[in-house]
Amino acid sequence: MKETVVSGIRPTGKLHLGNYFGAVSNFVKMQHEYNCYFFIADLHSLTTHPTPQDLNGYVKHVLVEYLACGIDPEACTIYIQSDVPEVAELYLYLNMNAYLGELERSTSFKDKIRSHPDNVNAGLLTYPSLMAADILLHHATKVPVGKDQEQHLEMTRTFGNRFNRLYNKEYFPEAYAFSYSDKLVKVPGLDGKGKMGKSEGDGNCIYLADSPEIIRKKVSRAVTDGGPTAENQTKPEAIQNLFDLMSIVSSPDTLAHYNDLYNKMAIRYGDFKKQLAEDMIIANNPIRERIEDIANDTDYLRKVAHTGAEKARESAQKTIKEVRELIGFKPF
Repeated sequence: MKETVVSGIRPTGKLHLGNYFGAVSNFVKMQHEYNCYFFIADLHSLTTHPTPQDLNGYVKHVLVEYLACGIDPEACTIYIQSDVPEVAELYLYLNMNAYLGELERSTSFKDKIRSHPDNVNAGLLTYPSLMAADILLHHATKVPVGKDQEQHLEMTRTFGNRFNRLYNKEYFPEAYAFSYSDKLVKVPGLDGKGKMGKSEGDGNCIYLADSPEIIRKKVSRAVTDGGPTAENQTKPEAIQNLFDLMSIVSSPDTLAHYNDLYNKMAIRYGDFKKQLAEDMIIANNPIRERIEDIANDTDYLRKVAHTGAEKARESAQKTIKEVRELIGFKPF
């Protein structure tokens, strides 16, 4: 029997190359080897965006881009979180046995209250319970997450094991972080520091739906310096980030060529950026073209969402039925 994998992504904007090379490309591999549930976490998004201007539009963006990247609804279950009400029910039950102290110690909660001091809501506090509900609902044992989510996964194991002890049954399995490699791919941004991410602004990201013209413009504005001042010197972070991006989208020969020019103090950043932009365009074009085709096929999108919700609810309803029985909810 295949192990179950669960993972989701919040619909707070369009997907970028960091999402694709960092996670979604792994999803494409996983769907053929595991029993996969990939969801669009629209409930999660409300913790920091409680009044989104176009939640439905954001959800559609992610659904279209999931499909364009190669996630196959015939090979896995792809669904919208809010289409499965059992998520909210299990979230409620888990919250009944989640302690205030452990929720307040969550690193992400501390970070969020610093960055959103005017919106410290109960959803932020109980975010780990909602994440646990997503995972435990399908009895997942593998969860592809980054380092920033590992504490939440540890809390998922805590909540599942606590439920098992309280109701005297080994019901929920333990879920662990999973990746195809020992080291997750880190895709740097264009701003000279850190990873590619929407929170750093559009100029930091190459979105999967970006046109060639937009990609060229963004890469041309990427942060650089005055150039190397000694042969074979260590690259500063901003320059190393651009070389890391080239290592992802360009051929080894191209990367070696520009590394050699840098080490000889002969590199021209204008030429380097033009090459990087063209290689990004080549890497991204097939996905962008599929995005345009799929986005216009409303009937197909509706079918994918409906079928995915049915498949997810089949698993979810079984879990909720058994959880209710274990807790003691019984009809008279």
